Amino acid sequence: MVELYGKHWSRQELTRYTGQIDQLGGVSLGDLGDGRERDVRTATLDTGSGLSVQVLLDRGMDIGMVKFKGAPLTWRSPVGAAHPTYYEPTGTGWLRTFHAGMLVTCGLTSAGAVSVDEGEALGLHGRISTLPAERVWADGSWRDDTYEMWVRGMMRQAVLFGENLTLTRRIWANLGESRFSVRDVVSNEGTVAVPHMMLYHCNYGFPLLAEGAELIAPSTKVTPRDAVAAAGLATHATYEAPQDGYAEQCFYHDMQADTDGMVKLVLANHNLNQGQGMGLMMRYRQAELPFFTQWKMVGASTYITGLEPGNCHVEGRAHERELGTLQYLEPGESREYLLEFTVLADNAAIEQALQ
Repeated sequence: MVELYGKHWSRQELTRYTGQIDQLGGVSLGDLGDGRERDVRTATLDTGSGLSVQVLLDRGMDIGMVKFKGAPLTWRSPVGAAHPTYYEPTGTGWLRTFHAGMLVTCGLTSAGAVSVDEGEALGLHGRISTLPAERVWADGSWRDDTYEMWVRGMMRQAVLFGENLTLTRRIWANLGESRFSVRDVVSNEGTVAVPHMMLYHCNYGFPLLAEGAELIAPSTKVTPRDAVAAAGLATHATYEAPQDGYAEQCFYHDMQADTDGMVKLVLANHNLNQGQGMGLMMRYRQAELPFFTQWKMVGASTYITGLEPGNCHVEGRAHERELGTLQYLEPGESREYLLEFTVLADNAAIEQALQ
């Protein structure tokens, strides 16, 4: 059944009231049209509950702006959703096209800090988020009394005499729900084993992120990345008002998964909406994403937190190799990753989700 407008509806009931179901919600294709964003294709999922999810098809099918009842849940970078042609691969040039949004994918063969690994110079966070989607399919259909909308596509990261990897992504949601999911399959279509690093850079912003907001996570251990973060360890889970001159802090979390193998965490703002509160819950499968990084950046204008599950840390591929945690994809091998995001509309929903 579809829950809309305070009532549960069957497929038969809703189709009697509408000529097309996209009167109520669905997925629509478009293009960004100005400045460096020009010609970036988009697919927007509108669930009818107040949730809208913008997928940037030409940016690795990253997720741009996510809004709930008009309120943004994520931070938007001043560079915007720049077209991939503006990508700068060396050093920290990645930051010149870091749009933030709800999800930026880092990988596929390197992620994290700039490094030199076995003679290869690697820029920040890899190149997958700058590759355009192929074979895009955006659609929706009924499954009994549930209407599912989705967008699917494939990105290929390849180079002559080097890696030949594909990322097939499917993002979907159901009509009437305030939840969406991401399923990725990364495949090695080449003939040699290649390093594989995958990090989901999930970015939360104002008004969900504001003074008093807190990260509620099943952390069994929290380790600061450096001395700057160590000074903020005691308050790592709470967020302050924007500060001038703030230096970013990163924390590594050891997470406890539920019995279903999923890690569940919430960024909660109990004071939002005149004290009614709101939160955003993330769930991800821990087996493929054993590491978790919290990026806390409460600087003036750059007011964002990154909650980042991954199969690696964020200090670059050379460091990952030194730790002995660098993963590889063998020829013909595939890895599947799964994430789910749910809007928690008030404090009661937050409390219920955490039970």
